[in-house]
Amino acid sequence: MPVRSAAPAYDYIIIGAGSAGCVLANRLSEDPDVRVLLLEAGPRDWHPFIHMPAGLAKLVNRKGVNWDYDTAPEPQLDNRTLWWPRGKVLGGSSSINAMCYIRGVPADYDDWAARGATGWHWDNVLPYFRRSEGNGRGTDALHGGDGPLAVSDLRHVNPLSRTFIEAAQQAGLTRNDDFNGPRQAGVGLYQVTQKDGARCSAAVAYLRPARERPNLTVETGALVNRITFEGGRASGVVYGARGHAFHQPATREVLLCGGAINSPQLLMLSGIGPAEELRAHGIAVQVDATDVGGNLQDHLDICTLYHATQRVTYDRISDARIAWDYYLRNRSGAGTSNIAEAGGFVRSRLAPDDRADIQFHFVPAMLDDHGRNRLAGDGYTLHACFLHPRSRGRIRLASARASDKARIEANYLSDADGFDLKMMVECARISREILKQPAFAPYRGAPIHPARENLSDRELEAFIRAKAESVYHPAGSCRMGEDAASVVDPQLRVRGVDGLRVIDASVMPVLPGGNTNAPVIMIAERAADLIRGRIS
Repeated sequence: MPVRSAAPAYDYIIIGAGSAGCVLANRLSEDPDVRVLLLEAGPRDWHPFIHMPAGLAKLVNRKGVNWDYDTAPEPQLDNRTLWWPRGKVLGGSSSINAMCYIRGVPADYDDWAARGATGWHWDNVLPYFRRSEGNGRGTDALHGGDGPLAVSDLRHVNPLSRTFIEAAQQAGLTRNDDFNGPRQAGVGLYQVTQKDGARCSAAVAYLRPARERPNLTVETGALVNRITFEGGRASGVVYGARGHAFHQPATREVLLCGGAINSPQLLMLSGIGPAEELRAHGIAVQVDATDVGGNLQDHLDICTLYHATQRVTYDRISDARIAWDYYLRNRSGAGTSNIAEAGGFVRSRLAPDDRADIQFHFVPAMLDDHGRNRLAGDGYTLHACFLHPRSRGRIRLASARASDKARIEANYLSDADGFDLKMMVECARISREILKQPAFAPYRGAPIHPARENLSDRELEAFIRAKAESVYHPAGSCRMGEDAASVVDPQLRVRGVDGLRVIDASVMPVLPGGNTNAPVIMIAERAADLIRGRIS
């Protein structure tokens, strides 16, 4: 297909309108003298299931807003391929996620700085968390009250979610009403990225207010094929849209915000990556960067499921009733639920430091295989994930075409000393202990997964290998650091070229202790100041 030259040039081209891309589009276009182009491979966020919080259950199989990735067969998980949904729509994964607002703890970011992410320690990142946050509870030393990202308490809570909190307290955990407060450990209800009962994605929070600015152009259905270079500097992008290919120049910088899968893939397609792999696909080497695609991490999750003896779950709730309450009764009822309403954090007996190392998400419904396997009847599910995995994977190219999905080798449970597997057994053990507490007695039916209660640790290991799944937090594949092997420096500039930055979860040296959406928005807020020269 012939490539057409696009005109005029833009100062900044942002690749990907996910959480980071929407933040950058807003912040950079605040300057009326700067021209910004935002390119998104997916569609506009028009679908009502995106904006009604409980609609996330209906987005599971909606491939039009989802990249619909699968890993390669995982050797330590019975050679299963694991499903990795990622948002392919304005707002990215913030348009399809469960909306839990979690930052991690100060030690997570101090750890980043210790690993070479200079300037990203807690005292430096907290102001950007506060800048982004519009918490309905108001402003204090740890929270912002007037930021664009609305954070609120849930409008609707299922009685089983409160039962989980009671049971966890019976198991010895403490109540915590703010996981982003002075302490993270404990159990409670999640605060969510919602405004007036509707999802507040990055597209709603950041992009919508900026769309009418004449210096911002947003193009959907635009798949970037490669970044172009002149004299060692990123000069623009080649992308396909509306049946044509275009070359669009950038006069200042190209900002890559594709996420932990797409960002390393596009770097490699553009000639930045392991030279041997690039040559194997016929790609000219711009920079031999061996760590592009490496350091891949994710939170592995194990679900414990029980049947419920009372019909109080969301399993058989009427879609018509949900829609009626939501659309005709002022955004009320179960339609405002994020489904994973309650949860918490615990420091296990194996924790090597003072941080919580297990996170729970409780779902008052049966959730098997991400909800894609519908089970009969009523039940409830407790997710548990290990927050600080030691295993590392890699993103690799499947071909030299951007339209072909990258190969995801997550390498779960591959750490040399087997600690990740020990922690997953601990996740399953504590989950079962919570669900056996007296608070669940009025609701507890037969166990589903695992089907027996008296399992040994060896049997729990087999259960984990057979049933563990991603909890949707891939990160680390374009690692930030001071060392020469890091993909980007602490200013998020790609090593070996000029005029190119990566800004998304892929730059995280290690995963923070919790959900990743709020940290990505923080990264983009701080990146905007780096780009504008407001900090160094």
